[in-house]
Amino acid sequence: MKQLDILATILLVVGGLNWGLVALANFDLVAALTGAGGFGAKNALGAVVYALVGVAAIYRAFRWNPAPRLAR
Repeated sequence: MKQLDILATILLVVGGLNWGLVALANFDLVAALTGAGGFGAKNALGAVVYALVGVAAIYRAFRWNPAPRLAR
């Protein structure tokens, strides 16, 4: 499961970076990396990346385990 957790975390970082760039620079990182073209353009590879980011978010949300507080 550790490898799946790492992959999900990487996908969430990519998704977070993409949304940050969309908000701050009006630049779609996924569209640029997949060769889809300009902002908001989508091709098959881009659709897969967007879907994987969404699945990773759901996976991490259900596997989230807050760190226990240390007793004083």
